[in-house]
Amino acid sequence: MADGQPLFLRDWPLPQARGAVLIVHGLGEHSGRYQRLAQWFNQRGYAVRGYDQRGHGQTPGQRGALRHGDDLLEDLASVYNDYSSGLPHAPLLLGHSMGGLVAARTVLDGRITPPALLLSSPALRSWESLWLIKLARVLSRIAPNLPLRNGLDSDKLSHDPNVAAGYRSDSLRHGWITPRLADFIFRSGATCIADAAMLAQPTLLLVADSDELVDPSGSRAFARKAAPSGQLTTRFFSTLYHELFNEAEPGRSQVLMQLADWLGRQVRD
Repeated sequence: MADGQPLFLRDWPLPQARGAVLIVHGLGEHSGRYQRLAQWFNQRGYAVRGYDQRGHGQTPGQRGALRHGDDLLEDLASVYNDYSSGLPHAPLLLGHSMGGLVAARTVLDGRITPPALLLSSPALRSWESLWLIKLARVLSRIAPNLPLRNGLDSDKLSHDPNVAAGYRSDSLRHGWITPRLADFIFRSGATCIADAAMLAQPTLLLVADSDELVDPSGSRAFARKAAPSGQLTTRFFSTLYHELFNEAEPGRSQVLMQLADWLGRQVRD
C-alpha cells in the first residue's frame, strides 16, 4: 500500500473467465475462509481474488489495528484497481460483514466503481450500546490501538456446528479489535445508511434476519434509504445466522440460488 503496508492476496484464477469477483472478508477472519464460495464462482465462470485486510490473516501487523481511520477504504481501492488493471472487464465486488461495510463505504465515496456490488450481512449497525459506541470514539483519540476482545460468538456464525468448530481452530483468525477500528465501523455504518440514496451500482443485499453478530436493522434502514436509487435488490432470510454462505442446508443453497439469479440478471442487463 502507499504507506508501505503489505497485503496478502489470494487468487482462485480461471482461464478464459467470463468475469471476476473481488471478495472482502469480515472482522477477525481472512480470505482463506472463502474457498468454497470462490469455487462456486469458478464453476460459474468467474475468476476470484481475495485479500487479507490489514490486521488480519497473513497480512502482517497488529491484529485488528489501523494506522489511519480510512486505511481499509484506501486498501480496498488499491487492491480493486490493481486487480481490475489486469482484467478485460472490471470485477464485481463482494463484501461480507465488516467487509460489506468497507465495500459499501468505498463505493459510496466514489473511490471505485465496480459494475455491481454484493453485500452479505454488512456491518451497517451494531448491537453494541450507545455508551460503548461513544467510548470507542473517545478511545480512538487517546488509545487508538489498544487491543480489546471483539466479543464475536462463533456459535452464532452458522447453524452448522462444523463452521464454528473450524473457526475456533483456525490459526489465521483472531479475536481482537482496537478503538480506532471499532470507531471506524460504528461511524461508517451510520454514514453508509445516510448516503444510501447515492447508490449508483446494481447491488444485491443479503440479510440474515436472525443475525446476532451485526444488527440486521442496519440493512433494513439502508434498503429503505437506497430505494429511490432503483439499484438495490434485497433478500431477507428470516431464520439464518450471520455467515449466509456458510449456513447449514437447505439455507446455504437458498442463499446461493438467490445469488445465482441476481448474477444471471446482471449478465442479461
